[in-house]
Amino acid sequence: MSHIISVHSFRGGTGKSNTTANLGTLYALQGYRVGIIDTDIQSPGIHVLFNLEPEAMKHTLNDYLWGRCNIEDAAHDVSGQIDPDMKGRILLVPSSIKTNEISRVLREGYDVGLLNDGFQRLIEQLDLDILMIDTHPGVGEETLLSIAISDALVIVMRPDQQDFQGTSVTVEIGRHLDVPKMMIVVNKAPAVFDEADIKRNVESAYSCEVAAIFPHSDEIMTLASGGVFVSRYPNHLITQRYREVTGMLLAP
Repeated sequence: MSHIISVHSFRGGTGKSNTTANLGTLYALQGYRVGIIDTDIQSPGIHVLFNLEPEAMKHTLNDYLWGRCNIEDAAHDVSGQIDPDMKGRILLVPSSIKTNEISRVLREGYDVGLLNDGFQRLIEQLDLDILMIDTHPGVGEETLLSIAISDALVIVMRPDQQDFQGTSVTVEIGRHLDVPKMMIVVNKAPAVFDEADIKRNVESAYSCEVAAIFPHSDEIMTLASGGVFVSRYPNHLITQRYREVTGMLLAP
């Protein structure tokens, strides 16, 4: 059985796409066939982490949504960007970065129902073990759909008052949609914060498990989205914590 994992945050800038890319990469390094789809059509970016240049995107999610191709035609094998000898595969469906196509989405919208069909077709046609959905921040129709069909929901937040309020909305949506497994990842925690206090406060506020706390990292800032962190720093504390999260998400 394939697993569908959505990664969401109420606000942008939390590290949602980085979390998706790092978890997906670790699964592929373990031998899984992993699909990653960027449904943040209004502000796409996860392709940057895999060094997939816009000119190399023969098709994108936009093309599928507007009837130009099948969704599997928009999948790009980016495994070689991580490890040419990788046991698994990373098959990325990016959204278009072209200004006119983003403008069209904002102006005309698209048939969100096609996303559900696309998710299922992607799993079947590419024989995926895991499909990871990098969602659009906030609450929208496409986000609700992604969460509703997920086996697991990872909510990314920072230890920030705006994030605290927004995250409560996402947690309630996840509960309302009966997501089988839901967990919170706290990202970019300043070193002066006590991690035990963060975990206790977040779990108390939402009655939801904190899967990991990721401290602020100069290495991540220096990498500047120029690659996937766990492949560049395999022995780093942050990579170890991502590994723990991968196990928690697939646990029965």
